[in-house]
Amino acid sequence: MDEGLQAFSDNNHRNITIVSKVPDVCRKQPCALGIDEAGRGPVLGPMVYGITYCPESRAEELKAIGCADSKTLTEEQREKLFGKLDSLQDFVGWAVEVISPNSICNNMFKRLKHSLNEVSHDSAIGLIRKALSLEANITSVFVDTVGPPEKYQAKLSALFPGIKITVSKKADSLFPVVSAASICAKVARDKALSTWKFKESPFISLKAENQELKWGSGYPGDPTTKKFLAQNIDVVFGFPQLVRFSWSTSEQILKTKGVTVEWEDTEEQENQAVSVKKFFYNSGKSNSPRRHPYFIDRKLKQATKLI
Repeated sequence: MDEGLQAFSDNNHRNITIVSKVPDVCRKQPCALGIDEAGRGPVLGPMVYGITYCPESRAEELKAIGCADSKTLTEEQREKLFGKLDSLQDFVGWAVEVISPNSICNNMFKRLKHSLNEVSHDSAIGLIRKALSLEANITSVFVDTVGPPEKYQAKLSALFPGIKITVSKKADSLFPVVSAASICAKVARDKALSTWKFKESPFISLKAENQELKWGSGYPGDPTTKKFLAQNIDVVFGFPQLVRFSWSTSEQILKTKGVTVEWEDTEEQENQAVSVKKFFYNSGKSNSPRRHPYFIDRKLKQATKLI
C-alpha cells in the first residue's frame, strides 16, 4: 500500500486504486466481499473506499484476528490489524480507491451535479468490478449503505445479477468482511493525509515558522481544522487542494476572506473576439504555450470550438 500511496502523494489531484495480490483460493472458492469508506464527512483530504474479500467459509476468521468497525479502533490498532490482513495473502485480498478532494469537488460542481452519494456508489461499483476483473470468485457482497439501503441494494443487484448483495446500515459492525474493508480504507486515508505534499507553497504560507503544520481531524466542527482553513487561504486562489472547496465550511470562509470577483461584459467586449492564446505565456522555446499547473491539475483543456 505504501508504494501506491506515495504515487498518490506525488499526484494528489488525481484518484488512485491500489490492489493486493489475489489469493489462488479466492479464484476457486466462493468469496464474500465487504465494502466500506473512510473520510466521507471531512472538509480536508481524500475519501477512501476499501474492499476486502475472502472465501465465505473463512469470513469468521477475520473477526477472530480482531477486525471491527475502524471507528472503534485506535490508529495503532488499525495499523496492526491492516498488517495482519496484508500478511494473510493465502486467503485474503483487498483493494482501496483514494478519491482526491479535487475530484470530489469537481464532481459536485459540474453543471450536471454528481453528488457525493453518486461518487461513493461509483467507487464501490468500480472496486467490485476490479475484483471480478482480477478473477476473484465473488459470490456475495456486503456494503455499508450510502443513502436508502433498499434503493442501493436494488441498484447493485441490477448491476451484478449473479451476486448476492446485502446493503445494510452499520454493516461495518455486523459483517467481519466489511469491518476489514473499513480498516483498509481508514489506514489508507490516514497515510494519505500524513504524507500529503502541498504544491501551493508559492501562493500560500502553509507552514508556521518552527512549528508543525496541524489541521486536526479534518472535520468541519474541529476548532484546529477551522483554524487551519482560516490561516491558509489565498484571497484570490482560495485553498490548497487538500481542502474540499465544495464544503459549506470552506465556502463560507472564502466568501468572508476572499476577493469578490465581478464579471462584466461591456458591449465593446462582446463584439470583439479575443484569442485564448493571449492569456498564455510563450517562452519562445516551443510553439506550444506553457500551461500553468492550475489548469493541468484540474484537467482543463483549451477549447478548439465554441458551441
